[in-house]
Amino acid sequence: MGKKSTEKKKKDLPAEPVTGGAKYVRVETTAIIALVALVIGFFGGEILKLSKPPAPVPSQAVMPSGDTPAPQGLSPEQASKVLALEKEVSANPGNVDAWTELGHHYFDSHQHEKAIEAYKKALALRPDNANVWTDMGVMYRDIGKPSDALAAFDKAMQIDPRHEVSRFNKGIVLMMDMGDHKGAVDAWEELLKINPSAKAPNGEPIKELIEKMRGTKQGE
Repeated sequence: MGKKSTEKKKKDLPAEPVTGGAKYVRVETTAIIALVALVIGFFGGEILKLSKPPAPVPSQAVMPSGDTPAPQGLSPEQASKVLALEKEVSANPGNVDAWTELGHHYFDSHQHEKAIEAYKKALALRPDNANVWTDMGVMYRDIGKPSDALAAFDKAMQIDPRHEVSRFNKGIVLMMDMGDHKGAVDAWEELLKINPSAKAPNGEPIKELIEKMRGTKQGE
């Protein structure tokens, strides 16, 4: 699906119940359970996240230096970096790059609310970053706010109409969280207009995914 502009590269992350960004995305009525099972079989209900893969989570909190405990879920090196970034944004709240990087570290360690707040600070300073909007959308989805996630993905697409990851993610949220399968197909068809060879995280061509979804719906 392409890689993040300057700071992050794409990766997959299984979502629940099967975001958001690369890491990846997350039903109800008997009418859609069969379709959901089919789609999960395709790519695990994943949503593309633009963040780089997180470091292995230590078995316990680490003391990077002095008496300050390390943030949970971070390696000693990451923890020290987070503490340095937190000091930097406190001293220089206009440092958009520091806010963005801090958001990415929170993202990688699954500190969703902190990531969202850091991304909001970054976007207040540099609102035209489609990748940050997309990563924030993934975080919103991960905390159970799909409407906010969709709004963030839409903003990314408004900034960059050719932004493929946000279009893929929008389809996942519409299908898996909102039960809007037509909307999901529409989102992915728009993606195919940009990139006819677009694929899901597992390599499944989006075109084939759409065809299978349509076949399932016709068979219901």
